[in-house]
Amino acid sequence: MQPQHLVAGGVALLIAIGSGIWFGGRPAEPLPMVIDRGTVQLDTTPAAGLTVHVSGAVAEPGLVELSTGARVADALAAAGGALPSADLTALNLAAPVIDGTLIVVVQEGDSGGPPLQPGDGRVRINTATTEEIATLPGIGPVLAQRIADYREANGPFGVVEDLLDVPGIGEGKLATIRDSVAIP
Repeated sequence: MQPQHLVAGGVALLIAIGSGIWFGGRPAEPLPMVIDRGTVQLDTTPAAGLTVHVSGAVAEPGLVELSTGARVADALAAAGGALPSADLTALNLAAPVIDGTLIVVVQEGDSGGPPLQPGDGRVRINTATTEEIATLPGIGPVLAQRIADYREANGPFGVVEDLLDVPGIGEGKLATIRDSVAIP
């Protein structure tokens, strides 16, 4: 036997052992199946689910797992429910939950920012019209429409920093409007 054959055989053996260790240590995931009137079929639909962070005045703040289509009310229930001191009027309980978002439940009397006074010039970004949003410093009608469209598609903004997800708003623009925006 030639030395090249011995080396090639040794390499093949090492690959086989390494593969066995790598793949052998993990049990195979069972395939989901659907049984419909006696017929067994593999379920090829992707697993659906959302993970959101619920914080503030809830019994068990932290990450919660929800099914697709869940609402803010479902997220609060999954976090053990709101505390008696929670101000639920500050949330839209019927709003759809978006994967990866933060839901902050504030205490009564705490708006999560400086108190909102009538006529103080701040815009309630979650309820404002595009015309009202356009009154913010450095925000014109086009960017105001983007903010409104984003809010419509993704639900209400939980914190002012969520505005960074709107195309056209960066750290500088956010710093300019931060004190002029009220959440909720």
